[in-house]
Amino acid sequence: MRTYGQYCGLARSLEVVGDRWNLLIVRELLIAPARYRDLIQGLPGIATNLLADRLRDLETAGVIERRLAGEGSAVEYALTPWGAELRQPIASLIRWSTPLMLRGPDGDTFRLEWLTLAVPALLESRVPIRPRPAVGLDVGGPLLQLHATDHGFDVGPRVERDLAAVLRTEPAFVLGLAANALSLDDANAAGLIEIDGDEWTVRGYFTDETVK
Repeated sequence: MRTYGQYCGLARSLEVVGDRWNLLIVRELLIAPARYRDLIQGLPGIATNLLADRLRDLETAGVIERRLAGEGSAVEYALTPWGAELRQPIASLIRWSTPLMLRGPDGDTFRLEWLTLAVPALLESRVPIRPRPAVGLDVGGPLLQLHATDHGFDVGPRVERDLAAVLRTEPAFVLGLAANALSLDDANAAGLIEIDGDEWTVRGYFTDETVK
């Protein structure tokens, strides 16, 4: 492991997770434990030998661990409890990235599951956390579900739960709404979004408006 030779928490943290791809590997494992082939799919552009090197380094550092997947003999990678503590630093970086994300994809690869980290990170920084009815997010591909509890916001695949509304739009506009960089009214007026169902529930997530 390369060292900065500095007795500084930031320097020592960067020695562990500062190399290219390391935090993106952590991002994938925050979404869910994953097998090697799943990580290759979730990290478009990474070379297979580089992924193997990064996984080895992160395992040696105590950030990730290998374990058997289910009842079979296949191996999957998962975050250790210490590695899982990177959720909040990564959420802070996602919030910090807002001006960079407003440019749109610009041809970059997008995967639906990345919203499962980004949307809660953006909402929790500005919208009071309290239970709300679930709403669907239709941004192409399988329908996602946005749900709020006393403990925070959760985005994941649709489960068997009634949805108060479904918001149809593009990923960039979901991120813009969640970051408060795009007004729900402006997006609606411009035809950037469609809402089927209870619009006030959707407003409760993105603007914290409630029915008077």
